[in-house]
Amino acid sequence: MRQIARQIDRDYEGLTPHLVTVMKGGLFFLTDLARALTIPHTLDFLAITSYGPQSQSGEVRITKDLDEPIAGRHVIIVEDILDTGLTLSYIFRNLERRKPASLKVCVLLDRPYRRLIDIPIAYKGFDAPDEFLVGYGLDWRQQYRSLPYIGIIKPEVLRAEMSG
Repeated sequence: MRQIARQIDRDYEGLTPHLVTVMKGGLFFLTDLARALTIPHTLDFLAITSYGPQSQSGEVRITKDLDEPIAGRHVIIVEDILDTGLTLSYIFRNLERRKPASLKVCVLLDRPYRRLIDIPIAYKGFDAPDEFLVGYGLDWRQQYRSLPYIGIIKPEVLRAEMSG
């Protein structure tokens, strides 16, 4: 976290980046990242709904838009995890049309082996295993999101929960 914050501090010295995250998953990462930054910055939030399996349809709709215009601002999209790239690609294109001065992506966890759409990542925490992750913003059926760490749900637990 601190390493990403130091890199952003250097890259945006003399500027005020506008950090945008997607609710609810990105909230924990955004909060800790914002606290670690030493440069002035602002925060905003999007809420997204995906229809159908993301890996197939990629149909996305914004249910809560940004509170402020981003034209001419230096925007960093802050995401908890990047998988297929379908949702983030939609968000990136949507924000790009709003004419920010710059637009970059920061992800805590990356799964490049699942990528269907190439996404340019400026700041990355870790590569994530091909496991079902929970905690630190990541949830399963709205549970486990507030765990102070990232954990793995065992496949047999998932199967039992889904069948029962």
